[in-house]
Amino acid sequence: MMGKSHFIISTGLTVSLMTMAGVPVTSAAVVAAAVSSLLPDIDEPNSILVSKTLSEPILRILQTIMLASVVWILWKGLFGMPWDIGIAVAIVFVAFLPTRSLRKVVMFLIGVGIIIYGREIAPWNYMGGSLLIICTFLPHRGLTHTIYGTAAWTALLYGTTAHLGSSIWIAGGTSYLLHLLADSLTNRGVRLLPPLKWKLRFNLMSTGTKKGSAVENVCIILTLIIAGIVFLPKLTG
Repeated sequence: MMGKSHFIISTGLTVSLMTMAGVPVTSAAVVAAAVSSLLPDIDEPNSILVSKTLSEPILRILQTIMLASVVWILWKGLFGMPWDIGIAVAIVFVAFLPTRSLRKVVMFLIGVGIIIYGREIAPWNYMGGSLLIICTFLPHRGLTHTIYGTAAWTALLYGTTAHLGSSIWIAGGTSYLLHLLADSLTNRGVRLLPPLKWKLRFNLMSTGTKKGSAVENVCIILTLIIAGIVFLPKLTG
């Protein structure tokens, strides 16, 4: 399913379900639902969440910084020969990787940074950073599209935001799970409990096809209808 469809369906249904269940829908909870609606696709470097966060302009800036660092290393002789040349060649190689691969490298480094510099939220920084690092090596719809990934993200939100109430972690966990359920409509389905080979798959659509677009549009319309039923009485009452 396309990212924009995940965003509308998971976010819309999450805030609707929370409202029906009497869980406060705060602005932070809406943000958590919106991010979580796209988060399972973090294992795909060209997904909406990753490509918008690490957009082309940002990657160009990073490439410029890396090339400037090469000049700096060679000029200052920071590590001594032949280390300077070796490090410079490695940086140049990374700088000119294809966009998809460069995003994976940056994601890996961000994960390392979270582990090292996020000690004030330990042990959650180790969980979040490790998941980000692992995602750079996973195929699409790997660990992030499982019950384990859902539980880990919900636990991370709970551990870091529970003192603010239950809205944020409930919104994030629900929206994340709804993303997986939406992907179960596709012909690929989702393997929720690896190493078990069982897949949740309804085989109703293939992403990127006309039939797939039609199914996605129907799901979006149903989401909007449910949201209307839930929120219109509140707005008009």
